[in-house]
Amino acid sequence: MSDDYQIIIPPSFIELYQDARKRFTISQAELRDRYEVCEDLANHLTQHCQSIHVEIGVDEQEVLVRCHKGLCAPESGVSESEARWVVTRLAELLSWPWPEFND
Repeated sequence: MSDDYQIIIPPSFIELYQDARKRFTISQAELRDRYEVCEDLANHLTQHCQSIHVEIGVDEQEVLVRCHKGLCAPESGVSESEARWVVTRLAELLSWPWPEFND
């Protein structure tokens, strides 16, 4: 059976679903689905975050912190590790400094 999936999933996302021995904790199909959800979410949030920064004047880091906080809510549909990845990807898409997470 041929694998025709053409989207390259970045190592930073793959690591979210690997254990200490680099074994996957979910199926390849689930990994692809989760990646597509998270990548789409990051792309979807770019315009919203940019407008908050420009129109309201909220600092870039504060916009990212607020986004992360919202994505960490149970009803967001993403896990905490995915939320962190989405916000980091969002910063990359916006050419903003990477967020400073307070763990």
